[in-house]
Amino acid sequence: MELDMAAAELKSVLNRLRRAQGQLGAVIRMIEEGRDCEDVITQMAAVSRALDRAGFAIIATGLQHCLAEGTADPEDRERMRARLEKLFLSLA
Repeated sequence: MELDMAAAELKSVLNRLRRAQGQLGAVIRMIEEGRDCEDVITQMAAVSRALDRAGFAIIATGLQHCLAEGTADPEDRERMRARLEKLFLSLA
């Protein structure tokens, strides 16, 4: 399965990943500066959510493409469903 996303979908995912990258940099700086543990954990949770949302967006796009393209072969559909399910669960 290739990552084949429309420009708008790709832009959204890249924005989420860039936001997560910035948040992760902030977490590293906070730890280096000895900042409050609660603040660090709050930022780490934000990074995690941003990464999860980007991953879910990629998987949702994959599902959409699979449904749009479809295949008549039930075995191919089942293999694709199993692969997407495995990817989805890896984020859960």
